[in-house]
Amino acid sequence: MKLWEKNVQVTEEIDRFTVGNDRELDLYLAPYDVIGSMAHITMLESIGLLEKEELQLLLAELKNIYAQARRGEFVIEDGIEDVHSQVELMLTRKLGDVGKKIHSGRSRNDQVLVDLKLYTRDKLRQVAEAVRELFTALQEQSEKHAHVLMPGYTHLQVAMPSSFGLWFGAYAESLTDDMQMLEAAYRITNRNPLGSAAGYGSSFPLNRTLTTRLLGFDSMDYNVVYAQMGRGKTERNVAFALAGIAGTVAKLAFDACMFNSQNFGFVKLPDECTTGSSIMPHKKNPDVFELIRARCNALQALPQQIVLIMNNLPCGYFRDLQEIKEAFLPAFDRLLSCLEMATYIIRRMTVNEHILDDARYDAMFSVEEVNRLAANGMPFRDAYKKVGLDIEAGNFRPDKNIAHTHEGSIGNLCNDEVCRLMNETFARFGFERVEAAEKALLEA
Repeated sequence: MKLWEKNVQVTEEIDRFTVGNDRELDLYLAPYDVIGSMAHITMLESIGLLEKEELQLLLAELKNIYAQARRGEFVIEDGIEDVHSQVELMLTRKLGDVGKKIHSGRSRNDQVLVDLKLYTRDKLRQVAEAVRELFTALQEQSEKHAHVLMPGYTHLQVAMPSSFGLWFGAYAESLTDDMQMLEAAYRITNRNPLGSAAGYGSSFPLNRTLTTRLLGFDSMDYNVVYAQMGRGKTERNVAFALAGIAGTVAKLAFDACMFNSQNFGFVKLPDECTTGSSIMPHKKNPDVFELIRARCNALQALPQQIVLIMNNLPCGYFRDLQEIKEAFLPAFDRLLSCLEMATYIIRRMTVNEHILDDARYDAMFSVEEVNRLAANGMPFRDAYKKVGLDIEAGNFRPDKNIAHTHEGSIGNLCNDEVCRLMNETFARFGFERVEAAEKALLEA
């Protein structure tokens, strides 16, 4: 069944090509399509396009369909074009002609827009929560190992003293920046396109303010043409936010793989989180972090995929936009699985507290000695030259008792301040308001 079909049926080949994987992808959207329809018909009743009794019948059945979708039992039947058609078919089978009234005042264009916004909003909440979990795990490890020194590197050469407090804490703070990008993406997402219809509004006296409130949106996409132009733009902006998180996690995964290797031996992954070799009995491979790195690197390509599909389209709807769903919808679960695995292993990772027993790292204290001499009155360049010559002559003896005090240094990690930034950003999302709005719709 196609909502637009009249007397002429398209050929099977054309149908297969144009629908593509849309039926499978639409299963991601099913519960959100139902919630959007509940808000829409509540509004229709308020402007006199549905009777109160009809609204109650439709809401009751939509709640059943919603529960079915949440249980994973919702299916799009053979011959049914998309999730919207399937929901309308189920209502019509159960309620007769009343089921055909739900589409008044909307198009599949604004219907899929609101589905995507509701889906994305929910997934952004899950990502934000998973980012905060990883952040917490990193901060806990940073505090636990605040005073355990390790080499810092530039150009992959031993450079200056660092610490596990700094290393874990650096990735935690990186996630605070990523969370702010995520919040910006959420703000763009959390605007209501419903009522824009095919992009030019409707002659029905729709109450878009009501559907905005019912669905818990911050505001609406006001201009109906812009609402349709937002298709693809929202996904692109969200993709950039996801890519930022993926970039942080990919870099963390690279470090973990490198520091876990025997040549470094800085950290040890739990044995149960590694895999073996079919030929080398000693191997304990960091496959989980390697896969996290690969998957997060692939996620960093997502914004470009979306840009290349949408960047030369004029205003209005085009079928090209269907292709974005294939890359975009599954991306959230891929990132979530990477975040969950990274959190699991970070919490169980152990660190080597005796790295500096190895004399190969003695030279990393050279700057400490230069600074000590300069603090005692020797010109910095003279101190630099003296220490350099001592190292070349084999006479350098490091003092490994260091005292860094400035903000963000080994001795002053500022983890409390970083935690405050994360908590303030997370609180600004306002997830509880959205949850209350959806709960009110489902319990009405």
